[in-house]
Amino acid sequence: MSNSVRATIAFSIMAALFATVGFGQSWSVALAIFNLCLISSIMALGVNIQWGYAGLFNVGTMGFAALGGMAAMLVSKSPVPEAWTAGGSNLFFAALVAVAVLISIVMIVRRMGKGPLRAIALTPIIIVGYFAFRYFFDQASNDIEAFNPAVSGYLGGLGLPILFSWIVGGLFAAGAAWLVGRIALGLRSDYLAIATLGISEIIIAIMKNEDWLTRGVKNVAGLPRPVPYEVNLQETEWFISMIESLRSGTLSSLSGDERTSMLRTLVMESSGIFVKLCYAGLFATVLIIILTLSVKALNSPWGRMMRAIRDNEIAAGAMGKNVTKRHLQVFVLGSAVVGIAGAMLTTLDGQLTPGTYNPLRYTFLIWVMVIVGGSGNNLGSVLGGFIIWFVWIEAEPVGVWLIDAATNWMDESSPLRLHLMESAQHMRLFTMGLVLLLVMRFNPGGILPEVIKRERK
Repeated sequence: MSNSVRATIAFSIMAALFATVGFGQSWSVALAIFNLCLISSIMALGVNIQWGYAGLFNVGTMGFAALGGMAAMLVSKSPVPEAWTAGGSNLFFAALVAVAVLISIVMIVRRMGKGPLRAIALTPIIIVGYFAFRYFFDQASNDIEAFNPAVSGYLGGLGLPILFSWIVGGLFAAGAAWLVGRIALGLRSDYLAIATLGISEIIIAIMKNEDWLTRGVKNVAGLPRPVPYEVNLQETEWFISMIESLRSGTLSSLSGDERTSMLRTLVMESSGIFVKLCYAGLFATVLIIILTLSVKALNSPWGRMMRAIRDNEIAAGAMGKNVTKRHLQVFVLGSAVVGIAGAMLTTLDGQLTPGTYNPLRYTFLIWVMVIVGGSGNNLGSVLGGFIIWFVWIEAEPVGVWLIDAATNWMDESSPLRLHLMESAQHMRLFTMGLVLLLVMRFNPGGILPEVIKRERK
C-alpha cells in the first residue's frame, strides 16, 4: 500500500474520530483537541527535521518550547513602568558590566596566546566582573520582585500583538539552539541527548526562579488574544444575527421570552466554538506553511545532502561536506520550529505557566509522535501528532467508560470496582505504550514510513 493511500485512510479515520467526539461529547471538546493536535504536529515537525533529516537525538524539546512560551509573554504583555523605575537602572548597569567583561575576555584571548600569563590576566577580570554583576543584578531583581508581588513583581513585556511572538519564539529557540549546538554537536548521539536534556532543565529552571522576568511559578495570566473574546462576541450584533440565521429551525417554534432565552443560550455556546475555529484557522495556516517548506527542503539537494550525512557521516565528510556545520544548521532550524509551536501553545492557553513544562513527560510524547507517524516523513510527523495527542486526551475518559461498563454488574461499594475506577487514569500510559508497541511490531518505519527515491540507471 502506497503512502498516499495510507495517508488518505489515516486522516479519514482521524476525521471520523473528531466527528465522534463532536457528536458524542461536544464540538467544543473536539475543537480543543484539534487545536492541540495542530500545535503538537508542528512540534513533531521540528523534531523530525532534527532526527528524520540528520539523525540528531535532541531530548531538550521542552526547553525550546518554553523559550517560545516566554516569548509570547515578553512580546504581548504591557510593560510595568513602576517595576522598570524600581530596578531598571541597576539592571542596565548589570548588563553593561556583563558586556564589558565579555569584550575584555574576547580581547585578551585574541591578543594573548595560551599560557599562564593569559590565565593571570583573565582571572581578576572574571572575579571582579562577577561580583560587580551580582551586585547590580541582585539589587535590581529584588527591587523589581518587591513591587506588588501579588499581581506584578516583574518587568512585563513590550505590549505588541501576540502574533509577533510566534516569530520571536522561533528566534529565541534558534538562538539558544545555536549556542547549544556550538558546544554539544560534537558529542556522540547518546551524550548529545544527555546534554540537550540537561540544558532544557536549566532553561526551565531559570524560568521558574527568575521572577523579575517571568514571575516564576506565580505564572503570568491574561495574555492578549489574537482572536475575539467570547464575552465580546455574545454582545456583538453581527454574531447574534449569524447564530439566529443558522439556528432558525430551532428558534422558529419558539416565541417571546422562551425564544430570547434559547437564542441567548445558543449564542453563548456558539461563541466558544467560533473562537476555537479562529484559533484552528491560525494554527492550520502556520502548520501548512511549515509543512510545505519542510517538504520542499527535504526534496531539495540540501535535503538529499542531509540524509546522506545522516546515513553515513564518514562518507559525506570524505565527499567534502562540512558535517558539523550542517548538523548545526538543521539543529537550529528544528529548534526554531519547536519555539514557534511553544509560542502558539502559550497563546492558546492565555497564560505562561513555567511549572507545566515537563521535559521528560512531554518530550517523550513528541518523540512518540515522530516514531508512530514515520521518522523522516514530514506528513507522517503531522499524522503522528494528531494520533498521539488524540489518544493521550481521550484515553482516560474512554478508559473510565470501558471500566464502568465492564464492572456495572458489581456493587458500587465493591473494593475491586472502586480500585479499577481509580486506576482508569493510567489508561493513558497503557494505551500509549500499546500504540507504540503495535506500530513498532507491524510497521517499524511508522504509519507513513520515509520514502527513499533511488535514481534509475
